[in-house]
Amino acid sequence: MRHTLPITPQFYVTAPQPCPYLEGRMERKLFTALQGSEAQRLNDSLSKQGFRRSQNVLYRPSCADCAACLSARIEVGAFTPSRGQRRALYRNRHLDRRASSAWATAEQYALFRRYLEARHADGGMADMDAFEFAAMIEESPIRTRVVEYTSRETGALVAVGLTDVLDDGVSMVYSFFEPGLPRQSLGTYIILDHVEMAREAGLPYVYLGYWVPGSPKMGYKAAFAGLEVYSGGEWQKMRDEADYHHRLHPLSNDPVSEQVANISLPDRRSARPARG
Repeated sequence: MRHTLPITPQFYVTAPQPCPYLEGRMERKLFTALQGSEAQRLNDSLSKQGFRRSQNVLYRPSCADCAACLSARIEVGAFTPSRGQRRALYRNRHLDRRASSAWATAEQYALFRRYLEARHADGGMADMDAFEFAAMIEESPIRTRVVEYTSRETGALVAVGLTDVLDDGVSMVYSFFEPGLPRQSLGTYIILDHVEMAREAGLPYVYLGYWVPGSPKMGYKAAFAGLEVYSGGEWQKMRDEADYHHRLHPLSNDPVSEQVANISLPDRRSARPARG
């Protein structure tokens, strides 16, 4: 007997824990499981509403202290690189891109460890072992690709992006790179190359994750032209950072029940009844 799971997911809220972006704040996430034959459609729909994927879970910040985290995406048609971004493209012209199915390798994990130890030694992923790394890469019920960047000169792997393919763009789930090459601006280059990937595929957006006003860790995203943020239930052109500071106030966040009620789910026109 084969069953198709309905597109009526249950939503839950995590327990509060220290916010990784704003000192002295507590974060909380609204989340749901991503599974079944309709997982791709659910991910496509909720990604347009500010959700992000982590393995088999879709989540969105739902903090009591503020509503500062804003999902951000680049509109490919409105993007033009800045002078500094053009330099990053030039400095990395020797890199080759290879996109493949989501499969973890020892070489990727070694690069990942170097990146964490240099950039995020005290972060939540610092203790991730090889098995947990493999789960992060491989446990995906949707269209996911590992994008590797290797040096044409040495053959060395210097950057990796874990990327979901949506119906309207590519979503950068996680990326890491060789920390010993700061002049190459590899983090910027990976984003720029994903803009090119989306353009090649005829997709209008590159989803970047969350931008947080007041957080130095997230400030780099505001440097990309064509940036949009999801605010007030809609995507809008990025304005001056100061325009979003009101979201740091606790009263800027809707109650969880209202947040869930306002989530739009994909219709069930393609769902098939169970067969015996």
